[in-house]
Amino acid sequence: MIGPNLSDWAVRSRSLTIYLMIVAVVAGSFAFVNLGRDEDPSFTIKTMLVTAVWPGATIEETQNQLTDRLERRLQQTTGLDAVRSITRPGIVTIYVDLEGAFPPEDVQDVWQEVRNSIGDIRHTLPQGVLGPFFNDDFGDVFGIIYAFTADGFSERELRDYVDVARSELIRQVPDIAKIEWIGTQDETVFIEFHPERVAAMALDYSQIFAAIAAQNTVRPSGVINTGQENLVLRVSGAFESEADVLDVTLIAGGRTIRLGDIATAHRGYVDPPQPLLHVNGKRAIALAISMRDGGDILQLGDEIDVAIRDITADLPIGIEPMLISDQPAVVDTAIGDFTTSLYQAVAIILAVSFLSLGVRPGAVVAIAIPVTLAAVFLVMEILGIDLHRVSLGALIIALALLVDDAMTMDDAILRNLAYGDTMKEASDDAYRTLAMPMLTGALITITGFVPIGFAQSQAGEYTISLFMVVAIALIASWFVAVMFIPIIAAAILKVPLKKDETVEPKGIVGFYRRFLVLAMRAKWVTLGATVALFVSAVLGMQLLNRQFFPPSDRNELIVDFLMPRSSSIFASEEAIGRVEDWLAQSEDVDFWTAYIGRNVIRFYLPLAIQPPSDHHSQIVVMARDLDGRMRLEQAMPEFLAENFPEAVTRVSPLEMGPPIGWPLQYRLTGPDVEVLRSQALRLAGVVASDPRAKHVHFDWIEPARQLRVEIDQARARRLGLTSAQLANILQTAVSGATITQMRDDIYLINVVARTDSRDRVSIDTIGTLQVPVPGGRTVALSQFANFSYDQEQPLIWRRDRLPTLTVLADVAPGSLPEEVVTALDDGITALNDDLPEGYSIEIGGTAETSAESQASVFAVIPVMAVIMLTLLMIQLQSFKSTAMVVVLLPLGLIGVVAALLLFGQPLGFVAILGILALIGMIAKNAIILIAQIEQERRDGLSPWDAAISAATGRFRPLLLTALSTVLGLIPIAPTLFWGPMAFAIMGGLLVATMLTLVFLPTLYITVHGRETPPQPEAG
Repeated sequence: MIGPNLSDWAVRSRSLTIYLMIVAVVAGSFAFVNLGRDEDPSFTIKTMLVTAVWPGATIEETQNQLTDRLERRLQQTTGLDAVRSITRPGIVTIYVDLEGAFPPEDVQDVWQEVRNSIGDIRHTLPQGVLGPFFNDDFGDVFGIIYAFTADGFSERELRDYVDVARSELIRQVPDIAKIEWIGTQDETVFIEFHPERVAAMALDYSQIFAAIAAQNTVRPSGVINTGQENLVLRVSGAFESEADVLDVTLIAGGRTIRLGDIATAHRGYVDPPQPLLHVNGKRAIALAISMRDGGDILQLGDEIDVAIRDITADLPIGIEPMLISDQPAVVDTAIGDFTTSLYQAVAIILAVSFLSLGVRPGAVVAIAIPVTLAAVFLVMEILGIDLHRVSLGALIIALALLVDDAMTMDDAILRNLAYGDTMKEASDDAYRTLAMPMLTGALITITGFVPIGFAQSQAGEYTISLFMVVAIALIASWFVAVMFIPIIAAAILKVPLKKDETVEPKGIVGFYRRFLVLAMRAKWVTLGATVALFVSAVLGMQLLNRQFFPPSDRNELIVDFLMPRSSSIFASEEAIGRVEDWLAQSEDVDFWTAYIGRNVIRFYLPLAIQPPSDHHSQIVVMARDLDGRMRLEQAMPEFLAENFPEAVTRVSPLEMGPPIGWPLQYRLTGPDVEVLRSQALRLAGVVASDPRAKHVHFDWIEPARQLRVEIDQARARRLGLTSAQLANILQTAVSGATITQMRDDIYLINVVARTDSRDRVSIDTIGTLQVPVPGGRTVALSQFANFSYDQEQPLIWRRDRLPTLTVLADVAPGSLPEEVVTALDDGITALNDDLPEGYSIEIGGTAETSAESQASVFAVIPVMAVIMLTLLMIQLQSFKSTAMVVVLLPLGLIGVVAALLLFGQPLGFVAILGILALIGMIAKNAIILIAQIEQERRDGLSPWDAAISAATGRFRPLLLTALSTVLGLIPIAPTLFWGPMAFAIMGGLLVATMLTLVFLPTLYITVHGRETPPQPEAG
């Protein structure tokens, strides 16, 4: 190797080298303790929510005057992928999605750009619009959730106690970033009017509302300057109780009356209720806690546990806190399981070392492993890489790889000692012949992980620590091999008393040599058989199942429950109550949490969150164990299908990887809603034609029934009624009108005016509603209004300013979304071709996200290829040798396909990453062997003899490193996430190692010629 001989320097600077080794181990040990812990790696949710409210507007008005104006502006956003909006009467929510390739570190700058951009057009929005409001922390994870239930306490009393708990948590636990309320119901003061009394007093609702609001107003009253001090004037009169409200004075016909003469007042809760929370069937209030950036979730969990114990001690009997989401426990278990797998991998690799190399050489490798791992932990802490699912799996993969250099260097020193070299000569020669090939091999192996590290997508961001940890480990292992192994070997290995003159290999090495000679003589058979196996592997790939990311192995199940779109929250609560009755009878259920009228809060990062809606509920079912979860996953769909035929339901485990939601999604886009609806029915028919597609439904399609009140404006004016007065009267009679707010301690309590329960309007009585008119009398609404039923679209989803209707579906148990998508391709394509002009179908769901993620990986492959070829040329400096390595690289696919088929593993995103990583491993072994062959030729051997000598000499270290890698991956092979990658690498590396030892020497002598024909060996 060109440059200083690091092995020679390490031996000459023995004390300093040992000191550096000790420092690395001690610092690395402290770093391991200090590394952050989490369940999954963080990734950026590149979505911002923009919401605006326009009270009283129809859906057409909202869409044309509000949604469209905002979308036009938002389409100018830097790095934009899509603008999605959901428009309802009087409210619009817009999702601003950035491209997957957009740099995560620049996302916050774009969100500020969005704020500024919308602020510039705020003055152009219709009068009366509230907002727009922005939510750029859409991806916050609330991993710790405490629910509070109460027996014998009012909602307000419970909320007061929970608010104290919230304040104490914020005060005691500095790592808390945010606490969100779940399930709270706002207190409301209801003023219930008697319409006949209002009419008798010749009062107008607008006047009444204005008088109430004026009495409760908060305005400055001035400051008196006495020369010595400033005295602030405060005017009393603000409402402090319901009695204060009823004491408001009204002027009617020149005389004064109390509000209490025409109305009653009482305190209650918002009606209809806000989204509800049930825990084990009881209404509850919950506090959802998120962690600040850079925090340690395990430490946060411990600190919150201490705080909750203090809080619980002060709670009255009957109020019970319950931990319904415990991310620290999940992380602790996951870290513990993976740490156990890491220890198992270390034990396996050490066993291979001792059994294959012997006690003393095995001890050299055994010491090198913890030194290397300590160095890796130290660099991880410096770079801010936490311990989580991906980094821990990467450590196990890295461990299986990092032992290669230690074994290779150890074996080379051992062989040189056997040939009579001194320890210094043995180390120097090992460094001279192996340092550069090992470094090039390490760099090439790292290059195989480059597509993982530089993939510009959410999946790439999710798995980037795999690249970083492997790169750190391989570089660290090279330095340990060339600097520390000579020192360790000098202390442990014994110099043989006499030189080993043995020339003829024995045992398995001798058998391998004889087999290699036969394979090289029958070179065309060897080459042809290899090509045939490769073609078979390519064809066999068609038999593999495709899968993006596997489901999580956590115990939770998510139950999606969608009632008909027009369903009220009361109907949703009643239906969920029946599901809860079933859950209460199951022995597999530990507890459950029902989110009624809304999605679950993001307690787990890869959750697809939808806007709240009365008809949509979700239940988080915590099974007692994984087997119980699987039984529930089978039993619940049957129960739901039999008992709720009107609902769309889905029972699914948590996802891993980027959030998706319903796995099958097809977006239909076009300008006209009616045409869109009719074509969507055809699209749903195509999707439902595959029996594996279950629960086919739409994100919106059902028009809602509405009661249209057509006012005879001429008669209304003759009666002295204005449109504003009629709007107030109808809102008060139907749902209630918010007039003002009462300030009660830390709460703001809406004061809502409505008619009393006996006079409140329903569908049957609206025509007889008595409308107060001037003169102290009332007129039935039907006297100047006509009523008719028609249908209105309750909401409209749009994508890039065009109405977009999505067909969604689940897949049958045992099926994969990719399989169903492939089967539906022809039917979807035919329908797309038959759509009217201006309409199109796009695929979404798992297929879209998987394609985007794989495309982001494949886009980096040319860069990987250039780097790899450059490294090969630098090391080999021969087009022929480089070409031979390139020919060998894809042959690992033979073992990959065989292993995945044999063990029933899918070819998914993680398996593809394993295949790419395998390329570097194969190239590394090939480089070392070809470098050895070229060294033998420089020593005077013919290509034939050099190929046999080098392959025989490299047989044991190549086989041992392959075995250590394969066996070291066994602990993670059974896991759902890492299993496909582990089996891909294990199968591919085993076959590739055999081909490196047989196919590559055969290819070498085919390319370079024999020079001297070999003679048949005797015997």
